[in-house]
Amino acid sequence: MTIKYLLDTNVVSEPLRPKPSSTVVRKLQKHEQEIAIASIVWHELRFGVERLPSSRRREVVERYLEEVVLPAIPILAYDQPAAEWHARERARLVSRGETPSFAEGQIAAIAHVHDLTVVTFNEADFRRFEGLQVTRW
Repeated sequence: MTIKYLLDTNVVSEPLRPKPSSTVVRKLQKHEQEIAIASIVWHELRFGVERLPSSRRREVVERYLEEVVLPAIPILAYDQPAAEWHARERARLVSRGETPSFAEGQIAAIAHVHDLTVVTFNEADFRRFEGLQVTRW
C-alpha cells in the first residue's frame, strides 16, 4: 500500500495511555500499511523515554517503540525539500505575526513534500500551514 498519513507524536503514543481511544487504536490497525512518522516525531518519542526514570513504565514505552513502532512504521527524514518548504512557510507565518513551533513546522514540511495528511489531536497547530492536509482520528 501507499503511505497516506503522517502521524503526530500524540497519535503514535495513544496506545500507551491508560485508557487509549478505541477509535484511534482501530484506525492505527486499519491503516497500518498507510502510515509513517517524521524523524522529528521519532526524536520526540525517544526524548520522552530518555526523560523517564528507570521503571516499569519506561520499559513498557521502550518495548513499544522498539518492537511495535520501529519495525512497522517508516520514519521519513527532514530533508532539503522539506527544509526549503518549511523556511518559506515559517517566513510567511512570522510575517503575519504567527510563530509556529519549529518541530511542528518540520513535521508539516515532511507531510507536505510527501503529499501526506497529518494525523494529530492538535489540528489547530497544523492548519495554519498553507496547503497542508490535516485530520484527527
